[in-house]
Amino acid sequence: MPALACSWDVATRREQGWGLQRGGRWGRSQLSPCAPAPIFALLQALSSVDSVMMMYPFFYRPQDLRLEEGWHLFPLEQYFQQIAAQTSQWRLSDLNRDFTTCPTYPADVIVPAAVSDDTLRRAARFRQGGRFPVLSYYHPRNGTVLLRSSQPLTGPNRKRCPEDEVLLGTVLDEGERGFIIDTRSAQAAKQARMTGGGTEPKSSYPQWKRLHRPLERGRPLQESFIKLVEACNDASLSMDRWLSRLESCRWLSHVKAALSTACLAAQCLDREEASVLVHGAEGTDTTLLVTALAQVILDPGCRTVVGFQGLLEREWIEAGHPFHLRCARSAYSHARLKQEAPLFLLFLDCVWQLSRQFPFSLEFGESLLLTLFDNAYASDYGTFLCNNEKERCLCKVKENTHSLWAWLNQPEEKKKYLNPLYSHNPLVIWPSVEPQSIQLWQGLFFRWIRPSQYLDEARAEMQRLVEGNEAPAKESAGSRLSRSLSDPAARTENER
Repeated sequence: MPALACSWDVATRREQGWGLQRGGRWGRSQLSPCAPAPIFALLQALSSVDSVMMMYPFFYRPQDLRLEEGWHLFPLEQYFQQIAAQTSQWRLSDLNRDFTTCPTYPADVIVPAAVSDDTLRRAARFRQGGRFPVLSYYHPRNGTVLLRSSQPLTGPNRKRCPEDEVLLGTVLDEGERGFIIDTRSAQAAKQARMTGGGTEPKSSYPQWKRLHRPLERGRPLQESFIKLVEACNDASLSMDRWLSRLESCRWLSHVKAALSTACLAAQCLDREEASVLVHGAEGTDTTLLVTALAQVILDPGCRTVVGFQGLLEREWIEAGHPFHLRCARSAYSHARLKQEAPLFLLFLDCVWQLSRQFPFSLEFGESLLLTLFDNAYASDYGTFLCNNEKERCLCKVKENTHSLWAWLNQPEEKKKYLNPLYSHNPLVIWPSVEPQSIQLWQGLFFRWIRPSQYLDEARAEMQRLVEGNEAPAKESAGSRLSRSLSDPAARTENER
């Protein structure tokens, strides 16, 4: 993650005309990329810190926050207790407390109660990086579960692991079926066997049916992001040329594919009443994209400000998404590192699509998503530092940096991110994934190109009008507006 080596805070830098430049580095826009060589070299040197512990969050000390605030807002134990109140089939295991079983998992994981820790350790050796299947979400309506893992290491000889088979077999009762959603193409999964990876053989996992839903990651996704940013920054484009470049970058296709796959997972859980295991190769990128999006679709709790933060903590930060590698630079970087990929940005874009199609169902607005994007690439806070919990423990991130959640949850700060039209919706929100329903996130991709003054004024006026009404009137107006403004296809799905 790029360091903020300067001593003044983010807000001050922005007020003084600074912004994210090449590689996510801070610098005045007039200095980059056309700055005099010595100045530009100095900016690069100041922002290219090799040691995580020398990055700006380790030196940022706001007066109104304490270091310990925010780091323990979303303990997995609390999330597990919600599940334990509904079923006894799952338990909280600390088998990874020393991070030796899986270096990219947190210390505690939720696993089947009938499976011993010794069996889990053996199953972990059969999964890439030790990422054995763990519970991601328990669907309270029917008891189905969403699991995530990495690919099995079957190799060209189709090796088996009895412990892994027992683990997945325990999840399903006799006669039940489950689905494995592989975020690779069938061809890519087949090729993975040549390098030791592979898929779960049907003969060894008879109750599980594999579905391939390929999602791009790595270089293809990064190149798509770069092309989109370059097109958005080109003010000389004609209409035809703009539409051509927008199509050729394929970013909206990635958004559609991610939403479609998340809807498939949610549909298996909610409508087919079948449990789901999601994995790709490593299980740290597209896997988390799908499991997190599926929960936003299914669970109204994940659509609140606090619930969404808890989701990010469980499904992205603690689950081992390598933020340090994926967000090392920006679309303007000269260095095209193969480990870069804006997966987290793609997730935020998909959530924005949901908020646009269901403008009353998410408690937070676009401003929160933009703030999260900014902090993933350059932050005063340590929340998105490092690649996993093991690294954060070694660097003592929680002891020496402030939590982003502590800042966001301050009453006056939190108020900025609330959706004034929010009305609790207990239903599953089924988004339309038709091409006509997927739109470019202008609030992000055009934010530095055109002023947001009028949109900000409109939001402020909306807030004033809503606060001026009594609560019952607000809910009644919200229901009427929801019926008239929601996406027709999405509304039809929601009413089924």
